[in-house]
Amino acid sequence: MRIVATGLIFWALAISSFGQKNTTPTPYFPPAHTWAQKTPLELGLNPSKLAEAIAFAKASESKNPRSMEQSHYQTFGKEPYGFAIGPFNDRGDQTGLIVYKGYIVAQWGEPNRCDITHSVTKSFLSTVVGLAVDKGLIRSVNDTVAGYVPPIELYGQPVQRPAEEFGKPELLNLFDTPHNRRITWDHMLRQTSDWEGTLWGKPDWADRPDADASKWLTRPRNAPGAVYEYNDVRVNALALAATSVWRKPLPQVLKEKIMDEIGASNTWRWTGYRNAWIVLDGQPVQSVSGGGHWGGGMFINAYDMARFGLLG
Repeated sequence: MRIVATGLIFWALAISSFGQKNTTPTPYFPPAHTWAQKTPLELGLNPSKLAEAIAFAKASESKNPRSMEQSHYQTFGKEPYGFAIGPFNDRGDQTGLIVYKGYIVAQWGEPNRCDITHSVTKSFLSTVVGLAVDKGLIRSVNDTVAGYVPPIELYGQPVQRPAEEFGKPELLNLFDTPHNRRITWDHMLRQTSDWEGTLWGKPDWADRPDADASKWLTRPRNAPGAVYEYNDVRVNALALAATSVWRKPLPQVLKEKIMDEIGASNTWRWTGYRNAWIVLDGQPVQSVSGGGHWGGGMFINAYDMARFGLLG
């Protein structure tokens, strides 16, 4: 009798399940150029708590000047070789979006305005490197980078080199020192490479330099992968290496493979430094910034940042 009863229960559940429709709601993803809005109450949120959060955000604006140029020279501009080599744009009004379950439930300021996003650019850079791995342009992130990046010709060099340049390398070799030849893509992506060199007029040691100036040029190198250090010169070296792999400007890769696919606007820009130009397949190509430390970086609006998952 126990076996028969169990069988009856099974068939009853099966018939019941068969007669029911799937009530799981389909996740909402906003189509291009359209983003639906709902009130907090429609999504079960507390309007007063949401208002408190917005007031807190508005009151917590950075104390730095809205002039990005002035802000730079008050902070990183004090470092050795801290002069600006990329474009700045003044910061706009305090701006924000709150997106919940795909819907905008609150917004303030100027969400359509494009502002510089500085090191958010690192997320875009790691994305295009990941795409290169998916495409097989990079076989493994554990490969050393040196084998992927041949000598690079800088654009705009004088036809007749001055006498003091005689005997010096005419091409840029990013990974041609004993230390740099050991660096992998993984090391560069995780900022554990301790890459050594100068790029776009900025030596690696000048970015957030050691408080002890006597160590700037004399400290021993850390083995790749051993020590983490946040350093935009090295991130810019990664951007140049990725440009060499893709053989095209990285903003084109980001637009074709990511931004167009997620329905982003057409107003974002990924800029490099004014002196960061190379010759690639007979064409001048700008190597974009991976950090924006000296200007440049990403100019993007709040809607696109939310689409890319860069806003909470």
